[in-house]
Amino acid sequence: MFNFDFLGRKYIWYALSGFFILLSIFGMAFRGFNYSIDFKGGSASDVIFEKVVTVEQIRAVLDQQGLGDSKIQPIEHSNVGGIDTQASPNKGSEMLIRTRTLSQTQEQTLYNKLNQQFGIQDRQTKTVDATWGATITQRAIYALIATIVVLIIFITVRYEFKMSVAAVLSLVHDVLITAGIYALVGREVNPNMIAALLTILGFSLYDTIVVFHRIKDNSTNVVRTTYSAMANRSINQVLMRSINTSLVTLLPIVALLLFGGETLKDFAFAMMIGTIAGAYSSIFFASPIFVSWKEAEPYYKNLKRKYGSKETVAASSATATS
Repeated sequence: MFNFDFLGRKYIWYALSGFFILLSIFGMAFRGFNYSIDFKGGSASDVIFEKVVTVEQIRAVLDQQGLGDSKIQPIEHSNVGGIDTQASPNKGSEMLIRTRTLSQTQEQTLYNKLNQQFGIQDRQTKTVDATWGATITQRAIYALIATIVVLIIFITVRYEFKMSVAAVLSLVHDVLITAGIYALVGREVNPNMIAALLTILGFSLYDTIVVFHRIKDNSTNVVRTTYSAMANRSINQVLMRSINTSLVTLLPIVALLLFGGETLKDFAFAMMIGTIAGAYSSIFFASPIFVSWKEAEPYYKNLKRKYGSKETVAASSATATS
């Protein structure tokens, strides 16, 4: 079993979290978010070309028209019944092109250019209202609030109220850092990113609950030691499990980021940052907050006064020899 002194260095972890939170707030406040057409409004066209074309070829034409920020998504088809998953022979010839709102002249010019170069067999264009993205965001906020309320109730009943508050603060920590880094690197905010943020809540909470569960199991008979020493041992007991879970989760996410195509990269990027932040916060943020609060209780405060100095020396020795 590992014997790292996580809680003895809690002020270092607080400072590290504080730095990233401030950096994230700076990114959101001064750089802002790069909203997709789902939030700003725009046009979405399902275009069937006569030739097999690539995303790069379509993007080259869009760049010439000053529409380089548009999203291009190849549409693939499966055979009837979905039993044979092989793409149809027309793979690559049908594209979903999403642009900002275009005037009638701009739209006609763009598709005339595409028609001249690749030949357009059929096109269906619809306008995306900016209120659609706002509705998605509003529902995501409702889902987030409902999730937090249910979490507080569940963790309070199953474990204790202080754990529920620490877990929720950890979730806020993870979402803030993910959203802030997303803003700093300028990636596009779209419904996939919103879905990733909600998914991050689940992973972050799972990792935190694993740590809290072990602390709860080991806290039934805390005598002649401090609460923080017991909690530190508990974290070390689940450390390898936490690392393995995070690595296994990250592998498919990184694969999606590298090979998942244009439309999945935003989702994968948000998931990658959130997964790393969630793995960090369960040990270095949620646990120190909970233990500090717990040791304010008279019984554990008395234990800390009696045995705290001895265990600090022991932990320092163990760290020095490890």
